[in-house]
Amino acid sequence: MRAICYDKFGTAAQVLKITDLPDPRAGHGEVLVKLTYSGVNPSDVKSRLGSRPGVTKPAFDFIVPHSDGSGVITAVGAGVDPARVGQRVWIWNGQWGRALGTMAEFIAIPSAQAVHLPDEISLQAGATFGIPGLTAAQCVLGGNDIKGQTVLVSGGAGAVGHFAVQIAKWAGAQVIATASLKNWDHVRAAGADHVLDYNSAELSEEIKVLCPNGVDRSIELEFGANISLLAKVMRPLGTIAAYGSAIDLNPEIPFGPLLFKALKIDISLIYILDDAPRNNAINNLHQAFADGALIPSIDEVYDFEACIQAHEKVEQAGRRGASLIKL
Repeated sequence: MRAICYDKFGTAAQVLKITDLPDPRAGHGEVLVKLTYSGVNPSDVKSRLGSRPGVTKPAFDFIVPHSDGSGVITAVGAGVDPARVGQRVWIWNGQWGRALGTMAEFIAIPSAQAVHLPDEISLQAGATFGIPGLTAAQCVLGGNDIKGQTVLVSGGAGAVGHFAVQIAKWAGAQVIATASLKNWDHVRAAGADHVLDYNSAELSEEIKVLCPNGVDRSIELEFGANISLLAKVMRPLGTIAAYGSAIDLNPEIPFGPLLFKALKIDISLIYILDDAPRNNAINNLHQAFADGALIPSIDEVYDFEACIQAHEKVEQAGRRGASLIKL
């Protein structure tokens, strides 16, 4: 099978190579999926760059990147219902803790990690559900019922943020989102009641005008950069649901303001989510889509040979949704 792989850390142009690998076979409890799309996420880029603290070389002799994808099951291993052959599926954790991810023509993966894709959901849309979709669903709905509450979504035009705006609106919340000026219409179309410029020097005051009693739940892309603002705008007993902090990975925390509001910090790493909350997130994604409330935003679809360009685009700011590679 054709695949893209790397065997050392570096820039996309330096290390990503097209290669031929033996076709995988489905082992016990696994399914073999012929992939149609592979999703590229910031975590894939960081892994390829070797930017994680304390990691000096790839965990395997070579790595086929990417954890997200979609396709059709072509074979099953022992212990898996043969009726799964022919099912359209989407993939989660395709390359988490393993060498062979979704940037290949086939993947053999535990059956539970190949989720049956309802007929009304396209393979393109399904390829966005893994990291962006599950992260948004868990951050928005992983706590208490948010109906009637105010949810603040930072970076509402990004892959996770765009999902989060739609899911929060579907769940009955008032949604305030931040975005660059050029993406305001895009975020409003996703359902945001109010969109604010995340570069505004008066952002905290603008949020307070819209939400005088404070934000109930924030969905936070840049925890370190925004924690001081959140301490000002959250209501007492509110929840900060954080899933990223790339700008400031080791921030100073204003503990006093957080303490005297008794704010909860709820950090999500979707790769290690337990089965019950993951299944709940999957069900919520599918139901929101079935209800017509969820339309995944896809920034661009790349050809197989353009994997390098896809990685380079993901490294840049300003994407409007997911980056996919057609296999």
